[in-house]
Amino acid sequence: MNRIFHISAAAVAALLCGCVTVSTPDPVTAPGGIWSAQHLPGKRTTDYTPALRAGHRCTQARANRSASLWRRSLRLEPAAWRKLQFSWWVDTLSPGATVAEVDRDDAAARLVLAFDGDTARLSARNQMLFELAHTLTGEPPPYATLMYVWDAAAPIGTIITSGRSDRIRKIVVESGPTRLRHWQHYERDAQADFLAAFGEAPGALIGMAFMTDADNTQSRAEACYGPASLR
Repeated sequence: MNRIFHISAAAVAALLCGCVTVSTPDPVTAPGGIWSAQHLPGKRTTDYTPALRAGHRCTQARANRSASLWRRSLRLEPAAWRKLQFSWWVDTLSPGATVAEVDRDDAAARLVLAFDGDTARLSARNQMLFELAHTLTGEPPPYATLMYVWDAAAPIGTIITSGRSDRIRKIVVESGPTRLRHWQHYERDAQADFLAAFGEAPGALIGMAFMTDADNTQSRAEACYGPASLR
């Protein structure tokens, strides 16, 4: 895959707008669309299925040298919400994976938030990438994307700017194998996190996704995602 296409696939299809078509039990307590798979150009697809893990209903993700999202559309203005609660169970981490390095950018668990904003404020490079992404996927990319990540190596609290697009920022909320195979629960002030990551207040929340990927390290990863709530 050439470099331009690789950049657009990760900075675009990685994230998230548009209509969804495949229904699944909906664990997000906010109005919006239903969940469906989002495939990434040139990538094998991670398998997302309903499951039960340690007594909790969840969406199970199995990645085998693959990368794709399980996503839904939303439209929530900043005044309508602030706190985010979510949970996940991770079985395995991809060896050598870390979201801190472009060539090893895999994670067993990610919760992805997509935000609207004024794209006219973007740099000329980003506007070019956004236009290319729109052409390739048929969907406009979000103005900004914030990820919460379980990383294999990066320290908890690290904020990482994607090496492929500075419109994607990642916050490490879990690191390493110590807490594998147990449910982990989180509550975040997502608007404060956005401000810390991007240096500006967020616009409307327009999408949410789960993502388990192991394509860059050509390995396997498995996780289960519990309910997420916005309040």
